[in-house]
Amino acid sequence: MDETKGVVITATELKKNLGKYLDMVENQNDVVITKNNRKIARFTPYVTDIEQYFAVRENARDYVYGNKKVSYEEFMTINEKSTLRMELINGEIFLMSSPNLFHQNILGNLHLIFNDYFKGKKCKVIFAPFDVHFFKKGIKDPDIMQPDLLVACDLEGNVNEKGKYMGTPSLVIEILSPSTRSKDMVDKLNTYMLSGVHEYWVIDPDKKQILIYTFKEREIDSYNIYTEKDTVESCYFEGLKARIVEVFEEI
Repeated sequence: MDETKGVVITATELKKNLGKYLDMVENQNDVVITKNNRKIARFTPYVTDIEQYFAVRENARDYVYGNKKVSYEEFMTINEKSTLRMELINGEIFLMSSPNLFHQNILGNLHLIFNDYFKGKKCKVIFAPFDVHFFKKGIKDPDIMQPDLLVACDLEGNVNEKGKYMGTPSLVIEILSPSTRSKDMVDKLNTYMLSGVHEYWVIDPDKKQILIYTFKEREIDSYNIYTEKDTVESCYFEGLKARIVEVFEEI
């Protein structure tokens, strides 16, 4: 092994000079340990999830548009090994920050309202974090996103051997924040529309408004804005409604 990158040592050498070889690893060198002339272990430098993400991107073979894109396969590898929350939209990874208290209050209120409506029905209400593969028509690789809340009516036959949901939600909800507003209003809207979602609710905490898009044949069919004095009502699920003040009410 090239000594600029690491060394190969015996288990006996490791026992005698553990501190020395730990220092080598700390300085970004690998140390391979052998026993009876067989390689049995490797010490490698520790890297954080985000460092590993950029390391993988640096070595990626599927770059597009100035190294801003990663392949679906790369994302799956990174995501499965990482403890970070992330989404893949149009081939680009977006790291997700922790939501604030107001966001969680809204999500909690919506979950209670939706659970009450769907109790005893076929459809299931699921809230983030929960990965969903959105297959856009005419595009091979899906976007992988975590809607704040979703309604899945096609769970039967669409859960793979790893317990991953591979269907298309009927309804999705995103709660806006300053850092996600553009992504939620443009990129996610486009993905949900093209993947066959029927209805998209956009919750705006700053304006205390709810925007509802309905889609038909992968195009926008209707668009409604509801304000504080209104009662928001689903166009797809008859009878699913909520007063705006209840959605934004503090728990």
